[in-house]
Order: sequence, then C-alpha cells, then structure tokens
Amino acid sequence: MKNIVILISGRGSNMEALIAARDAGQLPVNIAAVISNRPAAAGLETAAKAGITAHFIDHKAFAGRESFDAALAECIDGFAPDLVVLAGFMRILSDGFVRHYAGRLMNIHPSLLPSFPGLHTHRRALEEGVRIHGCTVHFVTPTLDHGPVIIQAAVPVLDSDDEATLAGRVLRQEHRIYPQAVRWFAEDRLRLDGGRVRLAAELADGAVLIAPEVR
Repeated sequence: MKNIVILISGRGSNMEALIAARDAGQLPVNIAAVISNRPAAAGLETAAKAGITAHFIDHKAFAGRESFDAALAECIDGFAPDLVVLAGFMRILSDGFVRHYAGRLMNIHPSLLPSFPGLHTHRRALEEGVRIHGCTVHFVTPTLDHGPVIIQAAVPVLDSDDEATLAGRVLRQEHRIYPQAVRWFAEDRLRLDGGRVRLAAELADGAVLIAPEVR
C-alpha cells in the first residue's frame, strides 16, 4: 500500500474527498500526513479527527520561498511518501521542490487545462463565454498549473450560471476525479510517456474524460 502526504492551505474539501474514499474502501492508500502552510487551516482539525497526523509549517516564518520549501520537503520526506497530493495548497512551489518530487507530485486545478491557469478560473470562464468548463488532475511541473494531464471532468456552462453556481458544479467533479487519479497511481496504472500520461490498457477507452450529461 502506497503512502501519500496531502498538502492543504484551508478547509481541504478535496482532502475530505480523499479521506472519504479511503474510508469507503475505494482508495487503497495510507494517508501518512496532512500538512498546511497555515496554522489555522480548518482541514488540519478534520485530518486529526480522521486519525491522520496533522502538521503545519507557517510560511510566514521563513525569509523566502526556497527556505520554506526546503523545510516543507524535509517534513514531507519524514513520512516517506510515494505521492504528494496538493489539495488546495495555495503556494507557488519552487523549481527545486517540484523537481525533487517529479512524477510523484499531483495537483487538481479548477479548469480544463491548458485553459485558464492561475486564479479566478470560473469568473474568467464566464467572461470568455465558454460553453464547457471543468477541472483537471495533473502531475506538477515547474510551470504554474502545467504538467501531464491524468484526468479531466467537463461540465456545461449554463446561461443562468454565476461564479458560485459554476464553481459548485465543478467542485463536485473535483471530488469525483481526484480520488480516481490517486487510485490509479496507487494501483500502478499510470505511466509517463514523453510528457503524456498513459493509463493501463484496460482503462484507456473513455477513462480520461468524465463528462456529466448536459441538461
């Protein structure tokens, strides 16, 4: 069984989805620790109640990004993780940190990458008038919100949508696909091939895109 460490900055709703999948027997991993860069992150209490080791390393106590990332990596490595999962971790990570965990650092982003990297993705999707929006799980590279795509989920953008309703629809899909991506990793079904993620043959057909019915 593979060890994972989850990084959060706030409530950690995707962390909650991973814990729920583990508890339901749908995610064969050991969640070794949850670590936050914010001491007051609500997700730390959630993790502790779930019997998971919860830590914080306050980024404000460090002179710069590299020194914080070094301390964070030291803490993470103490749990010997096979995979590090970013679940609402609101920090731009240094190149050295990303390279250290190359191929075992996973993130979820609330857009269909490469569209709308960065912040305010739902607002920007509405402003651009796109008809399909969604979320992406990917392996992390030094470029912000970039890296080999593991799985995406698409949702319709409705004429009645505002930022909150669209965000809620996307978030429900995030909670579906992140446990799936982590499960594929835990079961050794993911392979990096020339900058692309390949799934085991039995999963290849239709598994990369989950699109709910457009009503």
